Amino acid sequence: MALFWGRRHLLAAAVLIFSAAADPNDEQCLTGLSQSLIDPLQNLQNWTKATFANPCQGFTSFLQGATCNNGRIYKLSLPNLSLKGTISPFLSNCTNLQSLDLSSNSISGQIPPDLQYLVNLAVLNLSSNRLSGEIPSQLALCAYLNVVDLHENQLSGPIPQQLGLLVRLSVFDVSSNKLSGPIPGSLGNRSGNLPRFNASSYEGNKDLYGYPLPPMKSKGLSVMAIVGIGLGSGLVSLILSFAAVCVWLRVSEPKSENEHEGKINQLMPDY
Repeated sequence: MALFWGRRHLLAAAVLIFSAAADPNDEQCLTGLSQSLIDPLQNLQNWTKATFANPCQGFTSFLQGATCNNGRIYKLSLPNLSLKGTISPFLSNCTNLQSLDLSSNSISGQIPPDLQYLVNLAVLNLSSNRLSGEIPSQLALCAYLNVVDLHENQLSGPIPQQLGLLVRLSVFDVSSNKLSGPIPGSLGNRSGNLPRFNASSYEGNKDLYGYPLPPMKSKGLSVMAIVGIGLGSGLVSLILSFAAVCVWLRVSEPKSENEHEGKINQLMPDY
């Protein structure tokens, strides 16, 4: 009996020691994100090195904005905290992360392609920030994504065709950016049981076109350009007409003189 309790206590102690040690990947992830973000209002006061060493214990989180699951970071939710800075590529070390919400801040820079390593990610909300650059096509490797919200940023370039491969995608919003080019048919005109995204998901991108937005507009000439072309054509026609008249007069002048001289000779008597 004593041996049984002894083994039980050893097992319990081992479980406590194991749960007290943070996953090294999560620690690198949190450290990198903390170093890349700027917290002017000091909302993340407990985001310290000591907390990163032990952010979770089972399902209990000791870190503001973090949710834990079995000792790993499961969700990061830091919306509307006036955060600045950039998104660290080391965020990809939180390999158990299923939800990332950094919306309604002032985060700038590009979306790291390294997010492709968040293979369990289902929700990505980076809306209402100052993110720039292109949407990384590597996000298509996050096969479990069902929410991608990137609206109200400064993202540019085309929408990657590869995002149409995300068959679980049910929410997709890239409105109010600087995107250009055609909307991929795999996103704009989904078939079968796949959720469809209406025009509100794409509006606010001046150079974006294709269903469900209107087709590409032909770039017609401005009124001033049309007037200029008309005046220029008229001037050229006038110059050509004047030149033709001058040539005709020069050619016909000797002929008229010869005809006049012939008529005079006919009128004069022969001696």
